[in-house]
Amino acid sequence: MSLADQSLRVLADDGSLLASYPVSTALNGAGEQDGSGCTPRGRHYVRARIGEGQPLNAVFRGRRPTGEVYTPELAAAYPDRDWILTRILWLCGLEWQRNRGPGVDTFRRFIYIHGTPDTEPMGVPMSHGCVRMRNRDLLELFERAPVGMYVNIE
Repeated sequence: MSLADQSLRVLADDGSLLASYPVSTALNGAGEQDGSGCTPRGRHYVRARIGEGQPLNAVFRGRRPTGEVYTPELAAAYPDRDWILTRILWLCGLEWQRNRGPGVDTFRRFIYIHGTPDTEPMGVPMSHGCVRMRNRDLLELFERAPVGMYVNIE
């Protein structure tokens, strides 16, 4: 994943490009510190896949579906929510003292790849640290992303 390009690329084992998606990473830029609101860099893996079987635009809070489906009316009723939609790929760092361990732990910071309202821009850093994607793109990625899949963020 490229923070500079705001893109996520899926590569085959031979390094060939399988897919590329626009994303939105942290408004605060790159960084690993707890509470920074930054997107952590380095080598990670998918620790958990959440939301299989949920509808497109399903709303999640605390990694659990609320039973709601995102609509503009729901957004108007809750204008301050940071919307986590459709699916969640929960990341875990692989580099001790960089993105794993005390003060810098990606997993404990609850850093996800997740869906966001389609009205939100892609290619522009806007998140609180997570990687936001278009919901239909996330559905496609979710099918390709088993638990344990490596994710490199640079």
